[in-house]
Amino acid sequence: MSKFGDLVDTNIPVLLDFYTDWNDSSKAMHPVLRDVAAALGDEARVVKIDVDKNAQLAEALRVKTLPTLMIYKSGEMKWRESGGQEAGKLIDLLKEYA
Repeated sequence: MSKFGDLVDTNIPVLLDFYTDWNDSSKAMHPVLRDVAAALGDEARVVKIDVDKNAQLAEALRVKTLPTLMIYKSGEMKWRESGGQEAGKLIDLLKEYA
């Protein structure tokens, strides 16, 4: 868990995508997240977390539905939602917390 703390304890917003390779909704988010990362550059980070490889973290954060997206800044969760999202909405949210 200390690695997770280091990951989200930054001055820029971090968008976490909890996903699996076998979930169609998760796969549909891959190009959206690529667009978000490209649009924001150094203003934010996009991090994909495979729940199959990080089951303890997913359980600790009560991730039940995939994909689940979270925005953290300075170690604090600012936003969380499950299900597919549009790139524009995610970009606006990340800019709001930048």
